[in-house]
Amino acid sequence: MRQYPEAYTDYLCYFHGERDYFECHEVMEEFWKEHPEDPRRLTYVGLIQIAVGLYHSRRGNRAGAVKMLQSAANNLQAEDVRSLGLDDVELQARIGQAWLAIEDDHFQFEDVNLPISDPELLRHCLAICEQRGLVWQAPSRMSDVMLIDKHTRRDRSEVIEERARQQSIRKEQGEKR
Repeated sequence: MRQYPEAYTDYLCYFHGERDYFECHEVMEEFWKEHPEDPRRLTYVGLIQIAVGLYHSRRGNRAGAVKMLQSAANNLQAEDVRSLGLDDVELQARIGQAWLAIEDDHFQFEDVNLPISDPELLRHCLAICEQRGLVWQAPSRMSDVMLIDKHTRRDRSEVIEERARQQSIRKEQGEKR
């Protein structure tokens, strides 16, 4: 199997196994921040935006969902998408279909599946999901409030501490100038 970042395979398993789009965002954003020089960084942003868009969509924030999916479509670089074992043409089509569906007055949330074109990557992700007791491509559990409203229910103390630390660093740097 081609080498893929572990964060990326985790993203795919959260995306298709748990439908935990919030966690998809978290794991890929952390990887993206830790690898600022990675040539696929813009495509990683696009993948993050797909997850955020679907998270918004599932929660009924249609405007936020469309904005994220449109941004994702712009950020996904065809060559990078292919290097990540996805079908770039089909991915763009699915994103476009999703945002058009969201804009429809009779919209009802539906999960999107990423078009994995690398059979070994797919087998690897399926095996991980099986080990975790997850059903690949099962629909979102709409009654699971932790899944649907994760951003309001999780422990944010680490995030708050990190923001305060970064603000303190910026303040110190400003005072030194």
